[in-house]
Amino acid sequence: MPRETDLYAPVKEYLLNQGFTVRGEVRDCDLAAVKNGELLVVELKVAFNLDLVIQGNERKRICDNVYLAILQPKNLHSPHWLKKIRLCRALGLGLLAVSPGGAVQPLCHPVVKLPAKSSRQKELLIKEFQGRSGDYNTGGSGRRPLVTVYREQALRIARFIGAGQQRPKDIAAATGIEAAPRILQKNFYGWFQRVERGVYCLSSLGHQALQDYADILNRQA
Repeated sequence: MPRETDLYAPVKEYLLNQGFTVRGEVRDCDLAAVKNGELLVVELKVAFNLDLVIQGNERKRICDNVYLAILQPKNLHSPHWLKKIRLCRALGLGLLAVSPGGAVQPLCHPVVKLPAKSSRQKELLIKEFQGRSGDYNTGGSGRRPLVTVYREQALRIARFIGAGQQRPKDIAAATGIEAAPRILQKNFYGWFQRVERGVYCLSSLGHQALQDYADILNRQA
């Protein structure tokens, strides 16, 4: 079972090769190094976790050059790990990955680099926010499928069709949902059933959905 102490020698060697003088366990720092009067601090942990990030952030009170060193994970290039690297960059923490063989790979350096803003993601979030007619989801809960704009529109269509067979153009006119024909044709939730060309009714799943989401439909009424 790897230990934090197993990371010390590879990281020390990595810094020695860059011209640093290295000392271990200096005033609660796992590793301290100096080169031309420049101080560098490294905190060692086998796995990346919140405690390590907090520890590294506290070391930023001592100097700017702070690295976190971890045992290199198998899925280093996964989206999950890229998010962790972006977090370190945003906090101005360097991150070193130590392979089982002792090779040290710098994943990022202690220079603050905030994540690039995604105007597309912001646009989609605002569009989804504004498209909802109310607050039908409890933040942090995953017990019931989220009531998105799409699901809300599908529910309104289902409620209208519940009265009997309907044509897409009549549904769109009555509900004000321009996308009604497309929602019916796609039938993502399986709530609708085509009776004949251009005529739809509710499936058994659709009738069940009216019961499952009755609280939301009542709030919309």
